[in-house]
Amino acid sequence: MGKFAFRRLLSIIPTMFLIVTFSFFIIRLAPGGPFSSEKKVTEEVMQNLLKKYHMDEPLVKQYVRYMGDILQGDLGPSFKNKDYTVNELIFTSLPNSMILGVTALLIALIFGVLVGIISALKQNTWMDYASMSIAVVGISIPLFVVGPVMMLIFAMKLQWLPTSGWIFSRAGLKTLIMPAITLSFPYFAYIARLSRASILEVLRSDYIRTARAKGLRQSVVIRKHVLKGAMLPVVSYLGPAFAGIVTGSVVVEQIFLVPGLGNFFVKSALNRDYTLIMGTVVVYSLILVLMNFVVDIVYSLLDPRISYK
Repeated sequence: MGKFAFRRLLSIIPTMFLIVTFSFFIIRLAPGGPFSSEKKVTEEVMQNLLKKYHMDEPLVKQYVRYMGDILQGDLGPSFKNKDYTVNELIFTSLPNSMILGVTALLIALIFGVLVGIISALKQNTWMDYASMSIAVVGISIPLFVVGPVMMLIFAMKLQWLPTSGWIFSRAGLKTLIMPAITLSFPYFAYIARLSRASILEVLRSDYIRTARAKGLRQSVVIRKHVLKGAMLPVVSYLGPAFAGIVTGSVVVEQIFLVPGLGNFFVKSALNRDYTLIMGTVVVYSLILVLMNFVVDIVYSLLDPRISYK
């Protein structure tokens, strides 16, 4: 187990190297540049700008310079936010996106598994049909519809929650409720459907029939035998889901004015801010590969039949 974990940890290095390399050259080959939207300036001023950011050098030399900076933890200056470095922009906004993402994923996981259990145990009853109908709605309706509808009902009609803001404002944690629920909705739906299907499959297994034949209570069978095996597909889904819920919070952050990384991600793409684009790509990719690593470890702990050689 220890050797497998070490090998998987080492495999993150070439994965990140390939991601950074492909991203660097693809971004540079795209039409336009960080200064193409600026007001028209003289050729001399443009050359000075390019020289300041080493963009007058050959592309390969720029790449080597950038890789050297990344190895030192320096993501470079932002071309558009001239008073800030990419490190400052990312590490002041990323914690807000992480708080929102972790909260949303916990809501989706807890209620998704709970609904999946109820739906599987009450198969082909009105509870099953109602649960799966809600899951289908969660998958079908996009977040830019769910968010404004929740805002209309809970903020404007009922006036229970603030329309926007963040946890550092006067409203406090109340500002986290609507964005987190909105963001969790599609993930809750997938987890509910996935856990239902997995639980139904495990319930038909021979060892579950044996456990019931021993006279164990239904709650004990579900908790100690069914859930441990049924959670394997859910755990596999949680790795990319965590990365997706952090990167996919862009729409929700825009709707509820959350000061997260999604705002900078959108602006950097629109402004061709090369260093900020690369910084967000590196951070999001690192989250994804690390979460996949954690999932592999947890997967082996949940199912003792799995061994890594």
